[in-house]
Amino acid sequence: MVRPAILHPQAVPVTAVDAHLPAVAPESLTVAALRARFAVPPDWQVEIPGDGGVFANRPPAAASVLVPLVMHEQGVQLLLTRRTDHLRDHAGQISFPGGRVEPEDDDAVATALRETEEEIGLARSHIEVIGRLPIYTTVTGFHVTPVVALVQPDIELRLDEFEVAEAFEVPLAFLMDPANHRRHRFEFEGGERSFLSMPWTSLDAVGQPREYFIWGATAAMLRNFYRFLCA
Repeated sequence: MVRPAILHPQAVPVTAVDAHLPAVAPESLTVAALRARFAVPPDWQVEIPGDGGVFANRPPAAASVLVPLVMHEQGVQLLLTRRTDHLRDHAGQISFPGGRVEPEDDDAVATALRETEEEIGLARSHIEVIGRLPIYTTVTGFHVTPVVALVQPDIELRLDEFEVAEAFEVPLAFLMDPANHRRHRFEFEGGERSFLSMPWTSLDAVGQPREYFIWGATAAMLRNFYRFLCA
């Protein structure tokens, strides 16, 4: 069965909020704790391995994204991007920097670092890779490796204006608190799809309030990160 794309995720009804689950403790979100967790990973099970299916006529492809954790004194923040509205795939969506594996890439880490530098101008010299999360399979047929890294603060980004409309940061503590995780269910003829969202409201690049609707694969990989830190 071919599943339809979800074009307006904000309009899909919220069926539950996971406020009954505990937030990751603040002491587990420090730079030292994050390094230690990836140095000796726990025994754990991924919660969301993928979107649950793929569109027809989409051969699988390897991809990699960077999960950039910016080391501010007041706490770790996650750096995300908002894609431009004219792109063919995932226009306007919130995403990690990253993309398809190219033949010249040595591994998933190389892909994530190359794509990050191309998309937002974040140099590899400012990045410390500390680990990976399990591969996530998207509905568009990508097998995505999330590469987790610590990033120096006070960096100057150079956005690829064709692909990236904006880069912004969200406190990691907000994302690692399931009270901010919403469950949605999208029904269509012959089936249904479910997804998570983690809406974050802040000022945009020109100082205007904006809701950054983090959902889909990005939210699912963050939920897996939550499970990893809680294990």
